[in-house]
Amino acid sequence: MKVKGDKIQLIHSEVKSLVMAPLPNAELVQNSLQLYRYLLRCCKQLPEENIRQHYRHAVRQSFKVHADEDNPERIQQIIKRAIEDADWVMNKYKKQK
Repeated sequence: MKVKGDKIQLIHSEVKSLVMAPLPNAELVQNSLQLYRYLLRCCKQLPEENIRQHYRHAVRQSFKVHADEDNPERIQQIIKRAIEDADWVMNKYKKQK
C-alpha cells in the first residue's frame, strides 16, 4: 500500500510543479529584494496597464507594511504566500485572454 501512496504523492508533486510558478525561477527567490523584483516582473506580464498599475501598487504597499519584519521564518512564510498569490493572479488573467 505504501507504493500506491508514494505514486499519488509523486503525481501530486508533478502536477503541482506544472502549475505553481507564474514565472520561471520562483523557487530561487530567497530574500525580500528578490521577491520584490520577481513580483514586479510578474506585473509586467499582466494584460492591461491599469491592471499592471494596480498590482504594482499592491506589491509596493505590501513591502512597506512588512519592511520591519525581522523573523526569518515569518519572512519565508511571506515569500511563499506572495509567490502563491502571484500564481493565482497570473492564472486568473491568463484564463481571461
